Parts: sequence; structure tokens; C-alpha cells
Amino acid sequence: MTLIAFYGFAGLYLLSGLLVVTLRNPMHAALSLVLAFFSSAALWLFLQAEFLALLLVLIYVGAVMVLFLFVVLLLDINLAVLREGFIRWLPVGGAVAIAMAVGIIAALYTELEDAAGAVALPADYGSAAWIGQHLYTAYLYPFELAGAVLLVAIVAAIAMTHRGRRRRRAQDPAAQSRVQASRRVRLVQLDKDS
Repeated sequence: MTLIAFYGFAGLYLLSGLLVVTLRNPMHAALSLVLAFFSSAALWLFLQAEFLALLLVLIYVGAVMVLFLFVVLLLDINLAVLREGFIRWLPVGGAVAIAMAVGIIAALYTELEDAAGAVALPADYGSAAWIGQHLYTAYLYPFELAGAVLLVAIVAAIAMTHRGRRRRRAQDPAAQSRVQASRRVRLVQLDKDS
């Protein structure tokens, strides 16, 4: 029964991934990506990586996809322009898809060969406690380095988008109260003919 459910979620994952790249409406494609994330989280649960499945749902579905959906809703996307180059770039996309499929199949083949001599994993493998223990002991320096790289990326993104102070036209009440009427008002005589 578990194997049937695993293949069911894997098929749903593949179908939703296919819908993401083939649907013409960006909103429907984004919702298909949400379904792909949920299917992927279910696959992580089958692989006994509960913590990673929870992170996938919380971070990607809860934060990143909400951001994507807001961007899709706020942008006025011209769908005709998006469809123009589809046929022209189809051979390149097909070649990339074939290369990725060959790479995935090769990785699965080598993984299945290595699985024959694999050692048994501990009972708490993949739990939050196990990940935290290994993350802050054996992988502390790479974890801190990744944090520093992300911090530099955030600062760089803010620095690139910051355009400095804009000149605002603000009113100065003190200058307005010092103005005399003779400097601001000009009386003009109009001809009676006009």
C-alpha cells in the first residue's frame, strides 16, 4: 500500500510539474507549482525526512508561492508576448530536458548500485534533533559560511535597488508665512473687448 501511495504522489508530482511549464495562464501554472510542492513534501515524508517536508511546505508553499502569486496578480502580463518564442525555443528546451533526464537516470542508477551495500540509518534520521545536532557540530563552518553569503546577497540586493534620496516637493510652512502678497499676487488689467 505504501508503494502505491508513493508512486501515486510521484505521478502527481510529475503531472503538476508538466502543468507548470505547459499551462498558458501564469496563475494556473503557479497553482500547479503549489501542487508540485505538496507532492514533493509527501515524497519527503515517504523517505522519512519529516523535517525537510515540513520546511518545504512552510517556506516554499507558505512564503515563496504567496509572493509568486502576488507578483502574478499585480503584474499586467501580456500573454501573447509570452507565447511568441515558444516554438522557436522548443528544440533548445527539449535538448535541456533530455540532458536533465539522462543525468537523473544516471544518478538514480548509481544510487541504486550504492544502496546494495548501504548501512542502516538511525531511528531518528532526518528528524529536527538529528539535523540540528549535525548542523551545529559537524557542519558548523559551512552553515555559518552559507549564512554569511546569504547576508551579503541581501545587502547587495538592497544596495542595487536603492536609488538614493528622491527630491520631494515638501511644503515649508515657515517660508509660506513670510511671503508678502506683493511678491506672489500679480494684478493684470484685461481689455474689455476680450
